[in-house]
Amino acid sequence: MSTLSARIPAHLGPYRCGPHHPLVVIAGPCVIENESLLMQIADALAVIARGLPVQMVFKASFDKANRTSGASFRGPGIDEGLSMLDRVRIRTGLPVTTDVHLPEQAKKIAEVCDLLQIPALLCRQTDLLIAAALTGKAVNVKKGQFVAPADMQHVVDKLTANGCQDPFLCERGTFFGYGRLVNDFTGLVVMRAMKVPVIFDATHSVQQPSSLGSATGGDRTLVEPLARAAAAVGIDGVFFETHPDPDRSPSDGQNMVPLDQFRRVLENVLRIHEARLAGCDS
Repeated sequence: MSTLSARIPAHLGPYRCGPHHPLVVIAGPCVIENESLLMQIADALAVIARGLPVQMVFKASFDKANRTSGASFRGPGIDEGLSMLDRVRIRTGLPVTTDVHLPEQAKKIAEVCDLLQIPALLCRQTDLLIAAALTGKAVNVKKGQFVAPADMQHVVDKLTANGCQDPFLCERGTFFGYGRLVNDFTGLVVMRAMKVPVIFDATHSVQQPSSLGSATGGDRTLVEPLARAAAAVGIDGVFFETHPDPDRSPSDGQNMVPLDQFRRVLENVLRIHEARLAGCDS
């Protein structure tokens, strides 16, 4: 049996994630703008999930704590944001996830979310990883743009040493000079050999950091090609941010998939994913 096929599936709420289980899709807006828009996106994703062989997780951030400019919109905050995410969970039946920025937030977020997300810029913060692990929930850590894929083993070790039985790793690009990210797809293979589910973040991978001066730019036309490439290499899940009108989003609009195009993009990625599974053992 190959190293990859020997990986043990992880639990994420009602889902089992990894070899021989449906693709995990983490999707939603970058930031919570208001409840009406949040529910519009969540309802649309729930409909898509019912029609495709995927395990959908709804994602939205209550606080964008690492915005380029201090004047940029950050979100409604933890109390209001978690209340809205809880209502999404109850209404749609989808598990939900959001970012954990501080150790003291982890327990409160775990009361609502089945998956805790650690932002890329915080992926080496030991106290934050320990706090997330101690909740007993699945933890998805985004690989920092400055971190070698092999070094994410230390992240996995920090989580598992503190009781996390369901760690996930997420690839979202590597710095290529200033203002640009690239994907090294060999990193997907390296991280999957750690025997944890690996997610590919297709929308943040096309970011152009600070390219708009006080905001981050990007090129959403590259999202689908990169997601298809990752599916061909081998992933356990894919991450997309989506919005009915990305150009009006207060955060990361340049990178988002328009909501009315999301199902088509996902179907194209699934075709590659299923073709790979038909010819490989992992």
